[in-house]
Amino acid sequence: MSGLKLLALDTEDLSVISTHMQDSVFKLKDVAFEPKHGQFTLSANRFVWESTEKKSLPPERCRSVVFLKRVSAVRSHGINRDDKEQVLSLLAIRFVQNGEGPDGAVELTLSGGGAIALDVECIEAQLTDVSGAWETTTKPHHPESE
Repeated sequence: MSGLKLLALDTEDLSVISTHMQDSVFKLKDVAFEPKHGQFTLSANRFVWESTEKKSLPPERCRSVVFLKRVSAVRSHGINRDDKEQVLSLLAIRFVQNGEGPDGAVELTLSGGGAIALDVECIEAQLTDVSGAWETTTKPHHPESE
């Protein structure tokens, strides 16, 4: 297995992780926040966008984990937090800075209007593929903007 291992320490790095995590699917039970350690973990089935460049290969997914460190609080909206089995789809990860310092919020935008916001001291994120890829029957499709 030769999966991705990416580290993000700034907004440019985080946008690379966001691109690779776009259209990942996960259940709420696959999300964990450890306040004592300041760590947020998201385990998801990531669509392997980098394999779609090879037209002869079928679409694939793999199991990936995103770790975000230096997290002080987590908020969400548009998500039923009582339904741990609901399937959520990640559209984007972005950073919103608070003023001049390195602190701000990492926002995970979900399809259907939901979102998860993490208050962070600074950007410190890691994406790691933890399984080999498997074939999937569908490829995510996004209509072009006008």
